[in-house]
Amino acid sequence: MTDEWRIAGAAKDLQTITARWTPSAMRLIEGVAIREVLNVPKSNGYLTEIFRRDWPEAHGEVDQIFQVVLEPGAISAWHAHSETIDRLFVCHGLMRIVLYDARPDSPTRGAINELRFGTIRPALIHVPPRVWHGVQNVSQGPAILINAVDRAYDYEDPDHWRAPVDSPAIPFNF
Repeated sequence: MTDEWRIAGAAKDLQTITARWTPSAMRLIEGVAIREVLNVPKSNGYLTEIFRRDWPEAHGEVDQIFQVVLEPGAISAWHAHSETIDRLFVCHGLMRIVLYDARPDSPTRGAINELRFGTIRPALIHVPPRVWHGVQNVSQGPAILINAVDRAYDYEDPDHWRAPVDSPAIPFNF
């Protein structure tokens, strides 16, 4: 077999995804877990499980569930909690979910995980305390994210820390 068909400057693609369509080089941040779920076709639409207590990724209680609606292109970043576990599930649209590990004692300190989940590829993402995260709607219409936290929002003393979307401390640009 000859390589005469190749043109100057052409390069062979390197592996970027696995057979399960996950990024091949991505090592998940310590404590982060992803549970991909399937849409179950029904005669009148489809059903999608969002959370089950018996899933390994569901460790801990659920104390509050809330939804966030983002308009096309909108970004909600950066935030982290000192104690609270976030469990993120995009139930409508498509969102880019980015995680950053700034924990000094973590084996994945400095790691970034960039994920895309939504209506057609649903997943529950377990975000441990002290992992910075942000989301961006990459859909043409509104996108909806559900969060099932293990500690309800404390109005008088929020366990919620924020940094600007363009924080130089986080090596990622939305």
